[in-house]
Amino acid sequence: MRVFCLFRPNTDTERSVIELTAELKRRYHQELECISVDTKQGADLAEVYDILQYPAVIATDSNGVVQKTWSDGNLPLLNELQYYLNQ
Repeated sequence: MRVFCLFRPNTDTERSVIELTAELKRRYHQELECISVDTKQGADLAEVYDILQYPAVIATDSNGVVQKTWSDGNLPLLNELQYYLNQ
């Protein structure tokens, strides 16, 4: 399972991503892969998964098939993230 966050740096929503990743690391000792949509990789992933609003968190299986997406500014709860990170 791959879980990653697409975000746009230097915006108001970047802070929520920073806080989410810090809390996930503090409570569960797990890392969330965060990718800027201003990079080639981030732009490509946003296009592949049809993400138009940021931040967005995407959980995919080993074949890249989306299992769960959180977008439109609604970030997942920590226990939801932990569930998908442990799959």
